Amino acid sequence: MIDQRFASHAALLLRLGLGTMWISHALLKLLVFTMPGFASFLASHGMPVFIAWPVVLLELAGGSLILLGYYGRIASLLLLPILLGASAAHLGNGWVFSNPNGGWEYPAFLILASVVHALLGDGAYALKSANSPASIRLKTA
Repeated sequence: MIDQRFASHAALLLRLGLGTMWISHALLKLLVFTMPGFASFLASHGMPVFIAWPVVLLELAGGSLILLGYYGRIASLLLLPILLGASAAHLGNGWVFSNPNGGWEYPAFLILASVVHALLGDGAYALKSANSPASIRLKTA
């Protein structure tokens, strides 16, 4: 049973956490690993290096949309291929993300959280939900 009194704020907390995660991971790739380092990581896993910039830009944009609640549900779904790629890259490292080179538990959890967000909605204080009218408005429920 869903407690409707708190559902909108629970969705808000999920949205804030998920959006923050996307932005922080994009900044980690950009500022810590650097773009050449991230491209090298992609190449080492047989992925094309030309996707390095699009991945980082999509993570920044998608994370911002999720954080703001501006079509965040759609952004969560559109970012799923990045999480599937991350899961594939870490699959051989075992389950736990603290394993050398990171396991696949974290990307798998984020896939689940993204699907829950897409199903549940943006929650309280969303700028514009995928199911709201055309005008931008502050949504509290």
